[in-house]
Amino acid sequence: MASTMALVVALFFTMAQLSVGSSRRLMELYVPPESDRLSYHQGAVLSGDIPVSILWYGKFSAAQKSIVSDFLLSLTSAPNGAATPSVGQWWGTIEQLYLSKAVTAAANGAAAGSTRVLLGKQLTDEDCSHGTSLTLDQIEQLAARVGAKKGGVALVLTDEDVSVEGFCSSRCGRHGSSQDGESTHIWVGNSVKQCPGHCAWPFAQPQHGPQGAPLVAPNGDVGMDGMVMVLATMVAGTVSNPHGDGYYQGPKGAGLEACSACSGVYGSGAYPGYAGNLLVDPTTGGSYNANGAGGKKYLLPALYDPATASCSTLV
Repeated sequence: MASTMALVVALFFTMAQLSVGSSRRLMELYVPPESDRLSYHQGAVLSGDIPVSILWYGKFSAAQKSIVSDFLLSLTSAPNGAATPSVGQWWGTIEQLYLSKAVTAAANGAAAGSTRVLLGKQLTDEDCSHGTSLTLDQIEQLAARVGAKKGGVALVLTDEDVSVEGFCSSRCGRHGSSQDGESTHIWVGNSVKQCPGHCAWPFAQPQHGPQGAPLVAPNGDVGMDGMVMVLATMVAGTVSNPHGDGYYQGPKGAGLEACSACSGVYGSGAYPGYAGNLLVDPTTGGSYNANGAGGKKYLLPALYDPATASCSTLV
């Protein structure tokens, strides 16, 4: 089962917006027949403590690693008093829209507990032991090397000089599960040299479609900030559809998921070629919609709300 991130929105948005609380907004879109909507297929979701282990494949600086690790830490362990909107609020929307409902249903109506992402061990393979051109089978082998715990996630991140089967042409990242169903894995590649206009938009000139000036990456690294956008999409898909029978729309194994159903949407008022109304850091000029740990800022994708057929954004 795989999930890909497309960058051209195939849905028709209106400019009407509904304010929901102080942390997020909804943008109305064309409502398809109920049978065609993203829905729950009664499969498992990830819940409870979710340990995430990382394999850094290739060369990543300490600063680059911190962009990803601080994002993961920000999901469920942001310090008190963190600025809003926050990565934690984005994660809270995933819990509200997907995880709590599915876990409650599985428990026959019992209250669902909180779900936490825990940063586990990190391994580095700077010498690229499998070479710099990888197949998807090799990605799975690398994920197995990390040794994710039961209910956990093995995260494989490849550097800017590593090509992966389908990278740039059909995918920017991928998630799947082990054959025994005990663990899941995610792969994301750094696209800065190979296809930034495809996998790091809106921080790079788009390869196709409406052309506009790229936005400034919030952490000053187009490749890594682009990786976080893809990683967020993969994380949302992994926890809500880890084995291909949870939340999805379309054919099993190749359908739209929590974020990919709102592809290209990051802020209110988004439309094809325009990421939406975003926050801008007055010092760096970086565009973002979520604050994270260590003073980091991130641009996170919108989340699809199955109940209202709308895309939920932080700003």
